[in-house]
Amino acid sequence: MTDSQGFKTVATFQDRVMADLCVAKLGDNGIPAGVFGADSSYPSLGYSRPIEVKVNESDYEAAMSILAAAESAS
Repeated sequence: MTDSQGFKTVATFQDRVMADLCVAKLGDNGIPAGVFGADSSYPSLGYSRPIEVKVNESDYEAAMSILAAAESAS
């Protein structure tokens, strides 16, 4: 998914901790990433809306490769 600011979603989570771990994995490999959708005035609504990890559009392919390699290693 691409949004109007040039970001693409590489993963979605229901848990902020898992999203942060994903961002750390990408950052360790030189790809800046951010968590979107985790901050809400109504935390109970977070379960109905996934937390997204997004990267710059230009980093999308590399990010997906890193996440796929991490998934197959676990």
